[in-house]
Amino acid sequence: MTDSKPRARARLAPAGLMFLAITSVGWGFNWPVTKFLLGELPPLTLRGSTGVIGAALLAVLALIRRQSLAVDTRLWPRLVLYAVLNVTGWMVLMGLALLWLPASETALIAYTMPVWASLLAWPVLGERPTLLRTIALAMAFAGLAAIMGGNGLGTSKEQLPGIVMALGGAIGFALGTVLAKKYPILMPPIPAAAWQIGLGCLPITVVGLLIETTNLERLTTVGWWLLVYSTVIQFCVAYVSWFAALARLPASVAAIGTMAVPVIGVVASAIALHEPLGMTQIAALLFTLIGVVLATR
Repeated sequence: MTDSKPRARARLAPAGLMFLAITSVGWGFNWPVTKFLLGELPPLTLRGSTGVIGAALLAVLALIRRQSLAVDTRLWPRLVLYAVLNVTGWMVLMGLALLWLPASETALIAYTMPVWASLLAWPVLGERPTLLRTIALAMAFAGLAAIMGGNGLGTSKEQLPGIVMALGGAIGFALGTVLAKKYPILMPPIPAAAWQIGLGCLPITVVGLLIETTNLERLTTVGWWLLVYSTVIQFCVAYVSWFAALARLPASVAAIGTMAVPVIGVVASAIALHEPLGMTQIAALLFTLIGVVLATR
């Protein structure tokens, strides 16, 4: 009887790794997908509308699984705060960053999140930075320096707004993650995700509809298919797979596994969008990944 639980965990581990792989592929391919769609749809409307639809689909999934969507009154402030940091800020800033940066470079900057989370954990959670985390920060900055300096100073100045926005999105998401550890949302993960994505994307959609001009007739057949991908795969399949992976794997393993996302994003962008994949991009990728590995140890 004493060995039954370890054997059960061993049987579940391959399934957890499979779900983690689905998550990484779904989120990784979404970087070039979003970059392509921004050529056919305005950024706020694109990011907001796909999120609202994705949240609705997640809510339906929660109901199918007989999970309540009810929210305790005292949890609303946290829910709204995390929606702003983890969804609204992320969606807006990363979507706008893609207007100035290639999808590959935006993905690399975005996935410095664990480094910023490790720094923010000191004042918020009282977790002092270790030597490894200090080195991780240095490696992350080295990756950013490779991105900023790789194409010449003039190009870097032109890309600076995108770099600042991508960094802002990553730091905001890291802050939301750290705060969620200190003040957790006591809800099942799928309803919690549905509420956060819905609350975070609804204002983006409203603002986008008010200030942007959307011409759906300009959307190509490929664009329609990619819009379905961005809505269904990114928000539903990948998020549900992420929750399934977290249920079956240690959190550290799952966190390190997401490092495959920028790798997939960089390679997919090079193939699909013909973005450069030279020594600069490879160096930035290595620096960033090493930094994230050290930050998550």
